[in-house]
Formats: sequence, C-alpha cells, structure tokens
Amino acid sequence: MTSNKNLKIKVEDLTLIFGNNKTEALKLLNKGLTKEEILKKTNCTVGVNKASFEIFEGEMFVIMGLSGSGKSTLLRCLNRLIEPTDGDVIINGRNITKESNEKLLDTRRTEMSMVFQNFGLLPHRTVLDNAAFGLEIRNEEKNSRLQKAQEALETVGLKGFENQMPSQLSGGMQQRVGLARALANNPQVLLMDEAFSALDPLIRSDMQDELLELQSKLKKTIVFITHDLDEAIKLGDRILIMKDGIIEQIGTAEDILTNPASDYVKAFVEKVDRKNIITAGSLMFKKVAACHIHKEGPKAAIHKMRDLGNDVLPVLSEDRTFLGLVWLRDCLAAEKKGEKSLSSILKSEVPSVYMHYTVEEMLPLITESRAPITVVDENTGKFLGIVTQSSLIIESTRFDKNEIIELKEKAKEQ
Repeated sequence: MTSNKNLKIKVEDLTLIFGNNKTEALKLLNKGLTKEEILKKTNCTVGVNKASFEIFEGEMFVIMGLSGSGKSTLLRCLNRLIEPTDGDVIINGRNITKESNEKLLDTRRTEMSMVFQNFGLLPHRTVLDNAAFGLEIRNEEKNSRLQKAQEALETVGLKGFENQMPSQLSGGMQQRVGLARALANNPQVLLMDEAFSALDPLIRSDMQDELLELQSKLKKTIVFITHDLDEAIKLGDRILIMKDGIIEQIGTAEDILTNPASDYVKAFVEKVDRKNIITAGSLMFKKVAACHIHKEGPKAAIHKMRDLGNDVLPVLSEDRTFLGLVWLRDCLAAEKKGEKSLSSILKSEVPSVYMHYTVEEMLPLITESRAPITVVDENTGKFLGIVTQSSLIIESTRFDKNEIIELKEKAKEQ
C-alpha cells in the first residue's frame, strides 16, 4: 500500500536500555538473551528491543501496545527526547541519532512536532499565545507567529476562542489547542503520544474523526501512540503492535486481523468486530471458472458447472468485463430449446462490489438466490473474483466452517 510513497522515517535496530550497565546489557542482548535474563544479570531493563520499521510520507502510522510495551518510549526515541542506546533513526535521509545537539534542536523545531496526552498548555497564556508558543521558541517575529497560530486554530475548529484561557475550555478543546500548537510549526512529522487517552469516550471519538478529516486535507506524516486497538484500527494506515519492547507485527488492520503473526496478536485482536475491516479483496476467490459470452453457450456452461459442482457461473466479455451470472436450471432449459447463446438467460442485475468493500457493506447484498457476490475492478469493470455467501456468513458471525456445518446439521435434526 505504501510502495508508491516516499520514505519519510527509517528505524534500524533501535534499542533502548535503562540502567547503569548498558554496555554489558547490550552485549547480552546481541547474544540473544531475553529481557528477563538481562535484567537478572545486569539489573538493566530493555525498553525497546532492536526495533526496525519504515514510515512513509503522508502515512498515519499507529504504534500500539499495552502499558509497559515500550510504545511511548519508542516514540520519544524518534525525536531523541530519550537517547537511544543503539540503532539509527533516519528522517528525510538524515541519521538524527548522529546529529549534534544544535542540529537536533533545529530538526525538532522545523521538522517535527509533538502532541502530548496531558495537553501541556501554559495556564497563564491565552489560547492564541499557547498555539503560537512553538513559533515563539523558534524566535519567529510576533505578527507572523500570531497569524500562523490563528490559522492553526481555525484549522482545528477553534476560531473565536483565541482570547480564552485554557481553564475555560473543555478537555477536547484543550487538546485541539495542543494540536494547533503542533500544526502552527507546519511540521513534516507529527508525533502524537496517547493524545486522546485522557478524553471522555464521546469526545475521544469526535477527536478521532476530526484528526482523520484534518489528515485528509493536510497529508502529514503522523506517528500516533495508543493502547486502544479500536482507536488504532480507526486511525492507522498501518499498525505496529509491541509487547515487552519487541515488535510483534506491522501491517494494515486487515493484515493483522486476517493473519496475526503470533499468539499474542491473535489474542489481542480476537474480540474485534471485523465486519467493518475485512474486505472483498481478502475474502474473494480469484481462481474462478467463468463463461465467455461469445465463445460458450448453455451446453458448455452445463459441463463446466457439473465438473465443478456449481449451479452458477459468472459470464465475461472478451476483455473479461463482468456481464452477469447464469444458473444451471436456466442453462438446462435453454439447452432443451436448442439455444446456442447465453444472452437470453444472462442475469445482469446481480450484486457486484469493488475490492475495498467491507463485510458490513456486502451483507445487505446476500439474496435468497444464494448468488455469489462478484468483485470487479473499480476503474475497468473487469472481473477479479467472487465472494461466496458462506464466506460472508462465516466472517460476519466469526464461526469457522466446522461450526457452520454443525449448525446446519442441528437445524436438520430439529
């Protein structure tokens, strides 16, 4: 999904060790000892264990895990608020782990901004002055920084609140001020550390929606930290899951739900409502027999269906554009009449979807006729595959095939 985008951040073997004997602890880590073994031998704690990943320009990259997983620590290593013990952080092709303090300070001021969980607002300053604070630190001229702060406040929906004090605002509005302060710097990379965790659930959901709307306009590179899987799924183009300082898996929400890389990830995602995440592209069967409208008639269609054990087949044009479905009963009737073409029995008013359609969007298309749902290319209409009704039912109910069979058998007995 990101192969056509420019690489923004590259992290290679990033390691952070807490304690007084880091050198020895790192040697033991390189030898393959576990976090527990290193703690016992050196009294040092491995906070981040050889993390390697890439983030692309304009991507919303979510790092998630439970408390103590190392996610916030990893984020702070990206801008060296915490100094990594080993490894590299490369931003825009520059290795910032090798930069001088002066150069690093300039990088933070011009290329990266951070939004914290606790808002971090200055209580004695107005909303406008809070939004302009980062630019003030950067020694930007007053009129210029106030204008940029004003624009940032308008971007996050706080026009008219410029002269209020932070204490006069709700939690959600205070977090918007923090976001405006970060955006006023016009950063290339926005780091958000559990930015919505302190908010009430309803306000939190609204802020997630607003962030997605902002991102659709601004196209920033955002690294977002959360412990909430639902939040990660809602926001992330890709998700990195951590446990005990180790990266367990990186992928889209769909990747992680359909192919969990470990028992930990599997347990983590098993209670997620998958219907709004799993797509036709994941469920469809690609190698599907079909009839060609100008090459095959009812007799050929009957032979194909009998060989395959099917009672329905998709019909395609010469360039594989999907035209509709034909059913076995109709083919048998047409063959009896001596018809040579499928045109008269072709059912064109049948459900078809694009690759990105979710299970939730496809479920209303299930009909009493048991017709499969055809997947076609969004731009060309060419046939890509089919989603069977049984696979939709299995996915939407989260029963496996054996459970479905058992349910059918019980229904017969009753």
